[in-house]
Amino acid sequence: MAATPGLDDDELQAWLRLVLADGVGRADARRLLAAFGPPTALFAARPPAWAAVVGESVAAGLRSPPGDFDRWLAATRAWLAAGPGRAIWALGDPAYPPALLQTPDPPLLLCAQGDPAWLARPAIAIVGSRNASAQGLDNARAFARALGEAGYVIVSGLAAGIDGAAHEGALAGPGGTLAVVGTGPDRVYPARHRALAHRIVERGLILSEFLPGTPPLAANFPQRNRLIAALSQGTLVVEAALQSGSLITARLAAEAGREVFA
Repeated sequence: MAATPGLDDDELQAWLRLVLADGVGRADARRLLAAFGPPTALFAARPPAWAAVVGESVAAGLRSPPGDFDRWLAATRAWLAAGPGRAIWALGDPAYPPALLQTPDPPLLLCAQGDPAWLARPAIAIVGSRNASAQGLDNARAFARALGEAGYVIVSGLAAGIDGAAHEGALAGPGGTLAVVGTGPDRVYPARHRALAHRIVERGLILSEFLPGTPPLAANFPQRNRLIAALSQGTLVVEAALQSGSLITARLAAEAGREVFA
């Protein structure tokens, strides 16, 4: 069973085993990949060789798949088979977004649904409050539509409030939009954005570094913010609280040398 054109089922299983390994973080995984090559080669090596790279305690997490591995594998296979335009890109895959390779913490895997051609276009992120004012929502839609008409793809997080308005504004014009989500690609959060998510798949792309079946966990949303910032040439913040994910995205964009607008 082929998972994607560039990732057969053996490779998919090896990547999932690495991603799900207990106690193995993304930095550990990248060190292992640098030392051994792709996960199929990594798991063909012996545990002492792993320990020489990441230490005995981390290497212990690689000795056998986690107990829920079969459940995650089944969910991932089912999502890939459920419709067209679905793919999983591994770090190093030709389809993997080059902008993410320039970041200090690129995802090991990316689930994508839609048209990856939108990644080749210049992009602007629009983010902001989930509890935005009517004026803020109007501003987000207007900026998104105008930037789309100027040739930019609008990147946001499919959240309530400003994010949703930004996606809607982009789709109201001739442009497209990228949604970077904090759930598995098979989940839509909030659920009221389900129809919007379908529209994004038709004229844009949904990206997630979380495996199918991943629920909307609070800890995942700050992680996805680094991807929103990295995929965009600039970030526009519309109405954000001082302690908010939007300002995390703005800080990450500034640290990466991107433009930040407010």
